[in-house]
Amino acid sequence: MPEGDIPMRGSAAPTSPGAWDARSEALLGAPALTPPAADTLGPHTAEDTVDTPASGITPAPGETDPTPPRENATQPPRDTDREAPTAPAAAPGTDAAPGTDREAVPGTTPPAAVPVARPRRGNADPVKVLMHRHRELCERAVDPLEIAAGLEAQGFTDRTAARFRHRDVFSLAEELYARVPRGSAPAAPPVPAAPGTDAWVLAALAPGAAAALTGVGLAVTHGPVRTAVGAAGALLLTGALLLAVRRGPFRAPDGGTVPAARLWTLWLLAYAVCGDGLLTQVLSGGPDGPWDLTPGPLLGLALAVAPAAWCARLFAHRARRRIADSRGLADFAASARALLLGTVTLQLLALTVLLGLTAFSPGALALGALLLLARLLTVHGFPETAAAALAAAGAAEALALASVLAARVPVPGFDGLAAPVRAVVDTWGPGAVPTLVCGATALGLLAHATGALSRASAHATP
Repeated sequence: MPEGDIPMRGSAAPTSPGAWDARSEALLGAPALTPPAADTLGPHTAEDTVDTPASGITPAPGETDPTPPRENATQPPRDTDREAPTAPAAAPGTDAAPGTDREAVPGTTPPAAVPVARPRRGNADPVKVLMHRHRELCERAVDPLEIAAGLEAQGFTDRTAARFRHRDVFSLAEELYARVPRGSAPAAPPVPAAPGTDAWVLAALAPGAAAALTGVGLAVTHGPVRTAVGAAGALLLTGALLLAVRRGPFRAPDGGTVPAARLWTLWLLAYAVCGDGLLTQVLSGGPDGPWDLTPGPLLGLALAVAPAAWCARLFAHRARRRIADSRGLADFAASARALLLGTVTLQLLALTVLLGLTAFSPGALALGALLLLARLLTVHGFPETAAAALAAAGAAEALALASVLAARVPVPGFDGLAAPVRAVVDTWGPGAVPTLVCGATALGLLAHATGALSRASAHATP
């Protein structure tokens, strides 16, 4: 080693014997190529207490580095120094950004960004929106059943109720009924009960009593007196029928009747008395004088008003009870259909017994079923359908008589108009016309009633 040179010491000095060449001495004696960048290495931690010399070479044990130590190098870092600045993320496919204190390890996935919670859209309480939309219905209802009926009438189903976090319309109606505020308006004074609570029973018995009195009068009178008794009995029976449909189970809501339905009902009853005799005379070229009257079926129909009213009341009460017990529209619809079929069957059995006591007629039996279904639909909010059915049956009977009379017109082709009616009468008799007409209309009305009266909205009115 040449004289005057400082011998190399420390861990960087070679330990093997031998001469040093000039190149090795120059490399080891030169300062570090990459000086430490304190500003880019981030804050110091507890592990940074050992200082590194500016030359980049660690001194040997027992030696001191000529470089003065940094200020506060041995002091513990403050809390503010522990917070490292956030380094910008490197773009994909590029090197890490300079100044980062951590290098990405190959084969690892960088931590995913924490998802930011989005604000919920819509209303947190959908029932509240529905309550404000149908507030008048909810305030007017006296029980949850009326709210359920009103919602069902507007097209609500159990699937619609599921959107409002309820399993069916009934549970949704119960919440609406419970949440609508009440009690702000003064309660109406209780209506005193009428002295004749069961007055509808007397009204239902009135048609049968009027028809029975008329029948007795026709049996004991003759000539013009008999005609007068028959006319008076017809007026009395008409008044009794009007009284029966305005009291009790047959009473329709205010404004829920069609005036034309009364006229068609009177026509059907009149045809049950004198239609068969008139048709027989028209087919034989008449009418020639008075024709035969059959008041027996009319008496049976009048007597059947009382059991029909009882069946209607039973149907209404049982249907409202089924609403309270059912937990879904489908469940209620199935039970209401069975209840309707049972009510109609019970009334037909009672009418069959009464017609057997007076004068049985299949046409009167079909007419009784038609009138019962029409009245049930009228009472429960479907007067237009009932009136249309009665009008169709009355028009069909009138058309049968008119077709026979039109066949007498001397116009080519008109003589064949009476062929259908004549074929039916020749095969089954004149009573087959009202039987077919009323029976077909009653079946169609029954099919419609099984769908209309199985809805909860049809039983909203007690």
